[in-house]
Amino acid sequence: MQNTLEEKIQPEKLKGHKCLKRVLKVLLLLLAIILIAIGALLYAPLKTMASLEKVDDFPLYVMKYRGGYFFDLFAEEGTEWSVYQKVYKAANPDACTSLAALNPEGQAMFGRNFDWKHRSSLLLFTDPPNGYASVSMVDLYYLGLEGMQDIPWAKRFILLATPYATIDGMNECGVAIAQNAVPRRKFPNDPNKPTLLNSQIVRLVLDHARDVDEALTLIQQYNIDFADVSVHFHIADVSGKSAILEYMDGGISIVRSEKSWQVSTNYLFSEPVQPDCWRYNKASESLAKEHGDITEAQAMDILQNTSQDHTTWSIVYNLSTGGINLVVGKDYDQVHTFELGMESQI
Repeated sequence: MQNTLEEKIQPEKLKGHKCLKRVLKVLLLLLAIILIAIGALLYAPLKTMASLEKVDDFPLYVMKYRGGYFFDLFAEEGTEWSVYQKVYKAANPDACTSLAALNPEGQAMFGRNFDWKHRSSLLLFTDPPNGYASVSMVDLYYLGLEGMQDIPWAKRFILLATPYATIDGMNECGVAIAQNAVPRRKFPNDPNKPTLLNSQIVRLVLDHARDVDEALTLIQQYNIDFADVSVHFHIADVSGKSAILEYMDGGISIVRSEKSWQVSTNYLFSEPVQPDCWRYNKASESLAKEHGDITEAQAMDILQNTSQDHTTWSIVYNLSTGGINLVVGKDYDQVHTFELGMESQI
């Protein structure tokens, strides 16, 4: 009788052990799936943060953004504020010079001085899955990383917001854009349009515009919210076209150049009377002397001659080749060179 009971109990124990093993296997499989999913989600952000490299003690950093940053979804709704909007403090009336011209080989050039008082700069490479690859400059002050000679991992997650904080840049189609501070004017706000901050307008153009005309059309689909400093946008493309888009009392105004070059500084070209600006005059005279045909080195010379004590960076984009010449902190003896792969080269 006892043997019979033992014989009945033994299979029950074996059956219980088998069930427990199956449950453990399922749990381990689920854990593995979760870990793989977390790894997949974190792979691109971690690769992005790990790519940060300091190339100049100014400091100047370079970073390659991996994967997307959901800008298209964000732009559908627009924004009324930003994590970096609140740190704008005061307008600088002598802030920034930009120029568009052709070099002797007919290649389109776009140069720009960012005249501000901050020291931390980032050259950012992006290649979103639903947009054009681009390179852009970011003032890290607006992300709370001013003057840091080393950005610790505990703060690098902030760098994932850099695509939304672009100051100027160039995309793989050969479109360049810069924002320059100007006096504020009232302009209509359409409740049927989403609203973007000025730096996000730059991102919109870099991600989605193939030429100047597309850029102008895109921008006019949005209201703009200036964080504190009003700007106009200087846009150029690989064909040599350029335009300045301004926000005026009557809405949006577009200023094109009748010459093969165009200079922008810090006043509204759409107004009937413009102030005298030595930077505009000097840059225009230099371009006129060369009939608008300047090399990258000559473009950088113009930027140096129009730089100010508070010039943060000077950058020259070659919209035809993707070449980039960059100077930070007015150290014009040290020109950093980079390159963006252009669509025409693929």
